[in-house]
Amino acid sequence: MELFKYMEAHDYEQLVICQDKASGLKAIIAIHDTTLGPALGGTRMWTYASEEEAIEDALRLARGMTYKNAAAGLNLGGGKTVIIGDPRKDKNDEMFRAFGRFIEGLNGRYITAEDVGTTEADMDLIHLETDYVTGVSAEFGSSGNPSPVTAFGVYKGMKAAAKEAFGDDSLTGKTIAVQGVGNVAYTLCEYLHEEGAKLIVTDINEEAVQRAVDAFGATAVGINDIYSQEADIFAPCALGAVINDETIPQLKVKVIAGSANNQLKDPIHGDKIHAMGIAYAPDYVINSGGVINVADELDGYNRERALKRVAGIYETIEKIFAISKRDQIPTYVAADRLAEERIARVAKSRNMFLQNEKSVLSRR
Repeated sequence: MELFKYMEAHDYEQLVICQDKASGLKAIIAIHDTTLGPALGGTRMWTYASEEEAIEDALRLARGMTYKNAAAGLNLGGGKTVIIGDPRKDKNDEMFRAFGRFIEGLNGRYITAEDVGTTEADMDLIHLETDYVTGVSAEFGSSGNPSPVTAFGVYKGMKAAAKEAFGDDSLTGKTIAVQGVGNVAYTLCEYLHEEGAKLIVTDINEEAVQRAVDAFGATAVGINDIYSQEADIFAPCALGAVINDETIPQLKVKVIAGSANNQLKDPIHGDKIHAMGIAYAPDYVINSGGVINVADELDGYNRERALKRVAGIYETIEKIFAISKRDQIPTYVAADRLAEERIARVAKSRNMFLQNEKSVLSRR
């Protein structure tokens, strides 16, 4: 991998390699873009096959956070950390404290949070060494479990997509096929049930399915049968890459809106569903409630304010559909364009030279 060539081609700012022999820490912090503000992105711990694979993952995820934060309207850039190791057996307190010191050394350029393989307890350890961490315990001002807030954002985004497809945002009487009934999706189903939607659900966890059937009168179907259901909306809330060559021909819906990450297997699949007239709410926008919520901690967490900000996902999805129509592009491209246009506007405004008193006095 020609690292500098790759970073230059994709506009990365910084890559930090962190090593602490005593604790076994091997971490990579990638900072993609800080035009809008400090880079915010979680810390992932994973058993990577190679150091190069870990670096590539950190870089990829950091760039994704730039777009997610920008589209969400946050004054934050994109960054990400990966720690190389098995989160089930390689963790120790000293590792996360050492990592906290590395974050502190960046002097606010990067703010971390939980991600795959890390927990609230890990964030508390980091917090012992730095204030540049979110998702800590409640006594430190945490926003708590992000799942309900993420679900609220998905619900709002789904309503905006329904408005695009059906002319109004009411979900009453709509049939919604929900793939996966985990923490986020179960809360989403609560919102949908309360509004009078009919639910079809599936999950590899039979207990989770039965819980939804009992609570919401949902209809349970097999894992591979969820795509072919006669429904108005398909809500992918489990695995990624579920919109692909095999599933697209089975879809009978007018809307795709769910909480799963990386729903399109490849960009071409976004083009295909766009050509079919399906209103697709881009995943990293509709599921951004969690990051919006955790970012509110930086202002001193206020749940009412955070939920108001998350409700803004509705307007963001509307803007994406407007850009899609304006530029005749699929919504997944329109989401990127929304983020890029916002970053470009701020970057342009910062090119203006503004003298301050100190600079004037220094010339005397």
